[in-house]
Amino acid sequence: MRLVKPIMTLPAIRKAVVLSPRQTINEAFASILRHNFDDMLLWIPVAYSREDIEGVHQVRVALRRLRSAISVFRKAIPRTITDPWNEEMRWVASEFGPTRDLDVLIDEGLEGVIGKIPLPEGEKKIHAIASKHQDAAYGRLRLLLDNERYKTFVTNFDQWITVRGWFQVDMPSETRAYLGNEITLYAKKVLRKRLSIVLAAGASLESLSDTELHQLRIECKKLRYATEFFSALFDSKTMSEFTAQLKEVQSLLGTLNDVAVMPPLLNTLLEGSKDPDLNAYAGALIGWRSYQAADIRKQLVGPWKTFSRTAAPWEKR
Repeated sequence: MRLVKPIMTLPAIRKAVVLSPRQTINEAFASILRHNFDDMLLWIPVAYSREDIEGVHQVRVALRRLRSAISVFRKAIPRTITDPWNEEMRWVASEFGPTRDLDVLIDEGLEGVIGKIPLPEGEKKIHAIASKHQDAAYGRLRLLLDNERYKTFVTNFDQWITVRGWFQVDMPSETRAYLGNEITLYAKKVLRKRLSIVLAAGASLESLSDTELHQLRIECKKLRYATEFFSALFDSKTMSEFTAQLKEVQSLLGTLNDVAVMPPLLNTLLEGSKDPDLNAYAGALIGWRSYQAADIRKQLVGPWKTFSRTAAPWEKR
């Protein structure tokens, strides 16, 4: 059930960061980090208060974008400099992932089939168990956000971005000089590499296993973040069209992933249960979602072909 109360005005979903072709690699990295870190801070109160499940979702997205930015700039900024921050963000994300999985299970997996599976007792019981686990997940999330380690991370990372701390440490002179190059050429190299990985991962789309589809989804997500980071550097119309096609593919892959994570999540929720109502409903629910997944696999073929044949906008003169 979507938790919305008329207490807090939810933050607006902000557009992607806008870079300038005149920015250096150093300046672009700072801009991307600042934009997404500020996004995270905007949504933290929503996640903490549990005003709306969008809070957890948006914090998680911001964290993924921050970690993706570190990965995107790995050729320019040594891992020895960024790895400590990456690990802190991994830790912060550690409770957001399980909480988001439960939010999706309840809001989309369970709510979406209310009354459609003729097992009312099982439906009622599984909602109660999922809600109990969701309450516990939000409790753990609040403990993490109240933790001094989290507060220290926020303060120090904010300062690190402001003073461009990566540029204040000892590094080879050639690395320091490279960070002064304009961002556009660097962006093209990143986008070419990420697109080639996506196309290779999806080359035999119709025969891919669930595991391979999951990996394709991850690679699409990495490419999506990179296109969002660098979209303003290239023609806006063609970049928008390219990104829209990528989003369509990614959305279908995301739904398939939601279906794939449902069985292990239900196993966790129902561990040790011998209630026939619960087990019958869980089995029916998995069957329902598996049928949907088979249909989505078929739907995926067309958008993938369109996307895979689209010329990369950053290659156009």
